[in-house]
Parts: sequence; structure tokens; C-alpha cells
Amino acid sequence: MKRSITLNVNGEGRSVDVEPNETLLEVLRERLGIKSPKIGCERGDCGSCTVLLDGRSVRSCLILAVELDGHEIVTIEGLSKNGLTELQQAFIDNNSFQCGFCAPGIMLAATELLARNPSPTEDEVKEAISGNLCRCTGYEPIVKAVLEVSGKGGGRQNG
Repeated sequence: MKRSITLNVNGEGRSVDVEPNETLLEVLRERLGIKSPKIGCERGDCGSCTVLLDGRSVRSCLILAVELDGHEIVTIEGLSKNGLTELQQAFIDNNSFQCGFCAPGIMLAATELLARNPSPTEDEVKEAISGNLCRCTGYEPIVKAVLEVSGKGGGRQNG
């Protein structure tokens, strides 16, 4: 039996009728047309479906949408509403992605890290993105970009 829920998605209130077994990933992609959370393993292992739920990075393939009435969801589209963030620009400047499939999930995991800890160590960056698989870059340029934004990479300072 469908249930109506309201989500704040990327700063916009969205009402949607969901089945009790529908995941947040399914609702975002199929009902709301938001395609940046990717369908990967559908077991929470790859991180390609990562979104921010009330500011915390989560695997949207593991969360039932029916449980999220009234919650805030941010996808990569929500980060870019007013142009690229400093972190997104650092990822571009450091060639941090090749195919881009993992990019939204890693970007959101790194965004959560920097919100919690604006000056992480290299190990903390690696830990924060460890749940996101990238088959192209070897992670080094990703870590470099996050450290650059934090001011520990010898590049731009937060500002």
C-alpha cells in the first residue's frame, strides 16, 4: 500500500507516493528524475548511490524511502545549485575523475567530511571516501583535491 511522503530534496519540498519496499535510490531516480545517484551494486558496497541525508553521507540503495518523511536529501545537483563549489573545482583542477561514475558519491562523502572536519588529515580523507569505489583514478588525485580545499595540500585555502 502506497504512502505519501514529503522530502526536502536539494532545497525543494517534494511529495511522492512510495511503496513500502522502495529504496531512496529508486525514488530519486525513477519518481523524481534525479539521476546522479547511480545504480551500482545495490548492496551498499560501492558508494555510487551516496547522497547526503540530513547532512550525513548514506547509501541510498539501503534506505527505505517510506522512513524518510520530512527529511532533507542532497544530491550532487543540490551542491551545484549556485555554481561549482570549491571542492568540485578542486576535483576538476586535479583531474580527480575519469569516467565520472563514482564522482557524485565521492564528492558527497568528501563534502560531509569537510563539513564535520574542515582540516582533515590524509588518513581521515582516505577513511571518509573508503566506502566509494573508483576504478579509474587510483584515488590519489581525489585525496589531493580534498586536502587542497582543506588547506593541507599546498593549494588554495578555504574561503
